[in-house]
Amino acid sequence: MVWESSLQGPKHSKSFLVVPTNLKFDKDNVLVVFSNGRLHAISCIDGEVLWKKDFEAESFEVQQVIQPPGSDLIYVVGFAASYQFEMYQINAKNGELLKHESASFSSGFSGEVSLVSTETVVALDSTGSILLTISFQDGKISSQQTPISNLVEDSLGPAVIIPLSVSGIFAIKTDAVTVFIRVIGEGKLEVVEKTTHEIAVSDALSISEDQQAFALIQHASSEIHLTVKLAHDWDGNLLKESVKMDRQRGLVHKVFINNYIRTDRSYGFRVLIVMEDHSLLLLQQGEIVWSREDGLASIIDVTTSELPVERNGVSVAKVEHNLFEWLKGHMLKLKGTLMLASPEDMAAIQSMRLKSSEKSKMTRDHNGFRKLLIVLTRAGKLFALHTGDGRIVWSHLLRSLHKSEACQSPIGLNLYQWQVPHHHAMDENPSVLVVSRCGPSSDTPGVLSFVDTYTGKELSSLSLDHAVVQVIPLPYTDSTEQRLHLLINADKHAHLYPKTSEALSIFKREFLNIYWYSVEDQNGIIKGHALKCKCTGKVADEFCFDTRDLWSVVFPSESEKIVATVTRKLNEVVHTQAKVVADQDVMYKYISRNLLFVATVAPKGSGEIGSVTPEESWLVAYLIDTVTGRILHRVTHHGSQGPVHAVFSENWVVYHYFNLRAHRYEMSVIEIYDQSRADNKDVWKLVLGKHNLTSPISLFSRPEVITKSQSYFFTHSLKAIAVTSTAKGITSKQLLLGTIGDQVLALDKRFLDPRRTVNPTQAEKEEGIIPLTDSLPIIPQVSFL
Repeated sequence: MVWESSLQGPKHSKSFLVVPTNLKFDKDNVLVVFSNGRLHAISCIDGEVLWKKDFEAESFEVQQVIQPPGSDLIYVVGFAASYQFEMYQINAKNGELLKHESASFSSGFSGEVSLVSTETVVALDSTGSILLTISFQDGKISSQQTPISNLVEDSLGPAVIIPLSVSGIFAIKTDAVTVFIRVIGEGKLEVVEKTTHEIAVSDALSISEDQQAFALIQHASSEIHLTVKLAHDWDGNLLKESVKMDRQRGLVHKVFINNYIRTDRSYGFRVLIVMEDHSLLLLQQGEIVWSREDGLASIIDVTTSELPVERNGVSVAKVEHNLFEWLKGHMLKLKGTLMLASPEDMAAIQSMRLKSSEKSKMTRDHNGFRKLLIVLTRAGKLFALHTGDGRIVWSHLLRSLHKSEACQSPIGLNLYQWQVPHHHAMDENPSVLVVSRCGPSSDTPGVLSFVDTYTGKELSSLSLDHAVVQVIPLPYTDSTEQRLHLLINADKHAHLYPKTSEALSIFKREFLNIYWYSVEDQNGIIKGHALKCKCTGKVADEFCFDTRDLWSVVFPSESEKIVATVTRKLNEVVHTQAKVVADQDVMYKYISRNLLFVATVAPKGSGEIGSVTPEESWLVAYLIDTVTGRILHRVTHHGSQGPVHAVFSENWVVYHYFNLRAHRYEMSVIEIYDQSRADNKDVWKLVLGKHNLTSPISLFSRPEVITKSQSYFFTHSLKAIAVTSTAKGITSKQLLLGTIGDQVLALDKRFLDPRRTVNPTQAEKEEGIIPLTDSLPIIPQVSFL
């Protein structure tokens, strides 16, 4: 990096970057940037801000920043109060305002503005039925209005402008057609092409001193049509190709073009396209040269799925391949043995060996290590990844997350296990629930999708008439092994899914035992909730229930800000509640699914590390019972700040933060034990049945608990932390630490035992207590890239 500049401004706004055509960073060129409501001129040599210009009108929204090639003038154009067109002419050398002109349009404006030349823009009126061509030549504003019906016959509904960076050309899209229009002379418009296909257009690319080319892609069913045209000659095609495209990649979103000189001195073109699923593909000579699943870089949620059970008596050929593939594989292996295989054959043989290896089989193993990772990406695509070798087993772009009239801005939220067949594992496939909503606001309607985890097929989808603010998986399943879920909407109504009579009867039996909590981190409030009665009023439904607030914990905003919350996994298995310590004493773990770990920091300490002094920052850790709202434990770490990463398992929580006084990261552990079981240490009581281990426990009675805690220095910055889990909960725990350097470190939980001492006794050594050190060891051999 040569330099970096941080640009501040008075208000949030669109951002624009104007780069000179002859840009050289070792010359005294100037970059023009509009950001946060302020125009900046930045030196290319050292990134110094040479001058800046504010625009005083609060309602002024900048739509374009233009600097004609070779000119010392900058034009800033935009709208004020949605009906006023504003133009500012500014001196590029010193930021001086040379001219300010405005013009009123009674019909107003809507949508995007497209720049067709250095002194002309086009926009739509507020109805989307009239096209406005606005020129500001020599600083004087003139305009021309053209009805959309003159350009597109039988157009229904409002039109939308599609901005292009090709000089003199723009596009408008109606409900049925996309029209490309050329601006000729003084505001005259000429339709050059109409298409009913979805389109994407690249930026203009200079291929010679006086010629520019651009790529146009039209999406038609299972293939895309690629055309490279000259900007000044629409009818002259430099390239025209068709490429078959996987429908699961969706539509083309962006196009980038590059050229090269062929051996015959003609122009060749490479096209990089970004698909709807955020994948990248390079096209050349009608073929996909390579593709990359960049959508996996923006995973928003992940869950696991079991692989199919291997059936006894079924041949490998039938389980994993059809007969033709089986015979083809044997022929390839024979050619390899006889040294007759070509390089392509050897690559195919190697691929077959990898697929047939034990760790990459598509069936369950005895220890349960082989699984499918089901991941949801920000683009709305589901992937199934094999844990053995990381390959993509299937991928599916969800129909329910496609933009439609009913759902304009679908956003994926979370993944949940919907059906996990144990009793019918040979006959039924597991499925996951994908929860999404139709917009960024929390009160927009939700959408549910149900996907088969073995095939990736979208089984069904539901468009809800209510929002989804919170999803609560319940620990109950029906006879088909579908898990019950509660969906909480913005009005705090709880909706039960699946909507079946059997699920409703199960739910009613457990009605009084269902509790949950919500976190308002911006307001510093945690609330506990329970069910009240069936919904009344307009939303009356036998699967809809009113809720009530049970308790709330309010953190003082002037001293604490919530930065992390974590609880135990719903499906975690605890092997035993008892823990035998060195002196043959027994400690009983306080095991509760209703424990919540909360970390808060001082408001000043919520920024970047080092932004405050140790005296101004502190971190407070809480253990809260989510049924009653009781704070069972509280500890303060003075001189510490976030970010905080935590994991909760069994009766302990481990969290990672930064110690400002020591200038090092730390990890702390809290273990909580149940003192109400302390009388059960007598062996005779256990033999004679005088113990109280089987007596019922109520969370409404104040628990008798004690905690043990310890802190250790840690050398790495983390961005994720997790813990291993096994089917029976017997195997010792390992902490999995995801570092900021994209490593995964495995750390034995014994290093984070709060009972570690400097000089452990012989009995403690036999128990496995490790001598106390001030820092946690990281052994390179147990880290994995």
